[in-house]
Amino acid sequence: MTDLNAVTEEKVAVEGIATQATVKAPPEKNARIATVTLPTAEDGHTSGEDEGVEEQADVDDSEILEDLPDDTEEIELIHSRLNSISRLGLQRFGRHLRKLCLRQNYISQLDPEVIQTLVELEELDMYDNKIKSVDDSLSALKKLSVLDLSFNLLRDVPESIQYLASLEKVFFVQNKISHISGLDRIGQTLRSLELGGNRLRKIENLDSLFALEELWLGKNKIATLEGLAGLKNLRILSIQSNRITKLEGLEGLENLEEFYISHNGILRLEGLEKNTKLRTLDIGNNFVEALENVSHLSNLEELWMNDNKVDSLDALEPQLKHISTLETIYLEGNPVQKKEGTSYRRKVILALPQVKQLDATYVKQF
Repeated sequence: MTDLNAVTEEKVAVEGIATQATVKAPPEKNARIATVTLPTAEDGHTSGEDEGVEEQADVDDSEILEDLPDDTEEIELIHSRLNSISRLGLQRFGRHLRKLCLRQNYISQLDPEVIQTLVELEELDMYDNKIKSVDDSLSALKKLSVLDLSFNLLRDVPESIQYLASLEKVFFVQNKISHISGLDRIGQTLRSLELGGNRLRKIENLDSLFALEELWLGKNKIATLEGLAGLKNLRILSIQSNRITKLEGLEGLENLEEFYISHNGILRLEGLEKNTKLRTLDIGNNFVEALENVSHLSNLEELWMNDNKVDSLDALEPQLKHISTLETIYLEGNPVQKKEGTSYRRKVILALPQVKQLDATYVKQF
């Protein structure tokens, strides 16, 4: 994928006034990157089914991009009060446009007659709109590698993403998706999948995602760690703020480096026997009563166990002292902190002399 930041042409920022009637052309004829921002009365997410009356732009949609050259490679129309993409004239950029960002607008659908002409598109960012369905509008985007449909109104993973043969990163944060599906055909390319803030109750249909390196499932309603065995290349798993009570089903994740499972209902630290490459383990805000079963994690750099039920520091030395890579540990908010009182910090530092940060405070090195 071409690095757009490496383009030598000047990046153009065209900023309107609240009553502006036209958008001026970029000062350089050969400029290939354009940012057009039409300010609105207030910021924030626009997505939602119960929005009030939408503020309308004073600039006609058909005029916004009319002065940009046909070979523009990147277009950003952020917070521009757009209701549709149909009249923007995007079709004429089809042979050159690589990135299209339409964040924070009121767009409810992707017009197939427009989107399917953007065959060179590599990034499509529709974050914070009102999209309920994309139908088959994405099917022609064979070069698309990044798709962001976060903060919209999707109830399902769009079926048309199965045609995106180059897709590497997908963001579906804060939609209304209740099932994971439709990912089978992009398993060879997809590296990052973000489904946080949806209505998922089960981890499913991920077996074909052989190339997946990052999986983000925070803030759902998932009760069981399952369906992960086939993700052999997974490096990051984030499943914070769910309903999980037991660490299990992680045996196949031998390349896991970062594991975030805070704000769940975990009762015991266990099930990590095969995850020896872990560098970060965040199990904060759970119900774990003892530090155990982590002595084999010889690459551990950060351990977050704050706000659990640990009432003793006795396990610190046998479990962690020999792990020379350990630099950060969080234990605040456990009963042992109150129990040890002013001795708490000193005892942890004596038990783990390699640690550079305890809770939110750096350890003074001698």
